[in-house]
Amino acid sequence: MSSGTGGHAVSSGAGGHAVSSGAGGVERIRVEVSAAREAKALEAREKLSELEEQTAIGEVLLRSLLRAQLRLALQILALFASLLGGLPLVFVAFGSLDNLRLAGVPLPWLALGVLVYPILYLLARLYVRLAEQTENDFADLVEEQ
Repeated sequence: MSSGTGGHAVSSGAGGHAVSSGAGGVERIRVEVSAAREAKALEAREKLSELEEQTAIGEVLLRSLLRAQLRLALQILALFASLLGGLPLVFVAFGSLDNLRLAGVPLPWLALGVLVYPILYLLARLYVRLAEQTENDFADLVEEQ
């Protein structure tokens, strides 16, 4: 048993745990968890080896991730194209909108020149959020195997 700081006695317990007796004779045990972290990291590296070594299973997993990301990108692109392409159709269907002006600028010009950018920004944010979710789902799938 060796003397610790502050008058606490410290000894080495079973399994390499540090045992100290504090004030009032209360015994505290400090457990090292680095071995558990190292084991978990090793397990994760082993699970990712299929991807790194480009095995058949790894290729299937990567192909499924790429397909999911491509499908998501095409869906967002189709949504943006339909919104952008739909604006002129709205102006043709409702001809009276051509006569509306804000600050001397026709409403269709404002819609196509200004309104498009907030919509594009929101769709980009949506894409990033959904792409990250897809990648997290992929990571969870790889960890489960």
